Amino acid sequence: MRTFILHVNNLLRVGLPLLLWACSVSPTENPTPTASRAALSTLPPPQIRVTQATVSPSPTWTATPAPTLTPTISLTPDPYAGLAIEDLIQRDYGGGGIQALETLAVNSYFTRTLIAYPSDGLTIYGFLNTPRRGAPPYPVVIAIHGYIDPQVYGTLDYTTRYADALARAGFLVLHPNLRGYPPSTDGDNRFRVGMAVDVLNLIALVSEQSGKPGTLALADADRIGLWGHSMGGGIALRVLTVSPEVDAAVLYGSMSADDRLNYERIFTYFSYGQRGLEELSAPEEVFERISPIYFLERIGAALSIHHGLRDADVPPAWSADLCQRLKRLEKQVECFTYPDQPHTFHDDGDQLFIQRSVDFFDKWLRDEE
Repeated sequence: MRTFILHVNNLLRVGLPLLLWACSVSPTENPTPTASRAALSTLPPPQIRVTQATVSPSPTWTATPAPTLTPTISLTPDPYAGLAIEDLIQRDYGGGGIQALETLAVNSYFTRTLIAYPSDGLTIYGFLNTPRRGAPPYPVVIAIHGYIDPQVYGTLDYTTRYADALARAGFLVLHPNLRGYPPSTDGDNRFRVGMAVDVLNLIALVSEQSGKPGTLALADADRIGLWGHSMGGGIALRVLTVSPEVDAAVLYGSMSADDRLNYERIFTYFSYGQRGLEELSAPEEVFERISPIYFLERIGAALSIHHGLRDADVPPAWSADLCQRLKRLEKQVECFTYPDQPHTFHDDGDQLFIQRSVDFFDKWLRDEE
């Protein structure tokens, strides 16, 4: 305690005089305002310099044109070029001539001659029946055979009897052996378009040569008919959608105007998977360009359609459907069914069909007589 008291006394002895000295000192005086103004008046007047700001121009936006698209040219050729109905309509036919090679038969009704003519680089053979009765020029009928194995085919095939019946009735009949059928040479025949071209070339040659000295001197190119059985009927349908030169056509047990139906039948029924796969592999839009069923409105010829109801090869429903379509389009068409007849007619049914065919061609190819 005594130590503490001594410490306090020491602080008082030292600190008190210092405190009293601080209180006695006068504070430093601030400079008078007058003096301050005088000092300021001696300063030079401020110079105000206005500097105009440099404005950088806004960037100019230049529209960059969109790049021009360069069309891509496909170097892959269209594998179906030339097969479409429109392609067949646009191209030319004919050229060359029909040559008489050999007389095959002569009777009181007609003369049969072996002939040959060019078709797109091929040589197509066949026979010609020229009437020996009645007054020329004679209306022309082109008879188109059905499918037969080419290895067993002969120029005078099963359709010869129909060609002979028409010749006896006064029609000049041309019966080509279609490409691939000996002795005709073979060539491209996808969708059987090549065979239709053979017929179209023959029609053109009839127009070029009829009435002139030579093989067709007695032919009347202004009256042309088609006759086709089975495959030949399908070929005739394609020709009818292309050529305006045909006046009348008989379709007998005909294949369909719808090529997809045809090749499904060929692949599954006729060949057991050996023929028709290439055609069936085509896209649907190809069938729409190639099949006659999509171009029936182009047909200008009168048609006579015949089908046996016991046909196990070509469904009778195909001809029934074709008849309905043609009638809806208001085409000139007659349709007959034969209850007891198969794909190729026989006996009384065959004779009835032949007579109906003659009557039909008489009506549509002899009107001017």
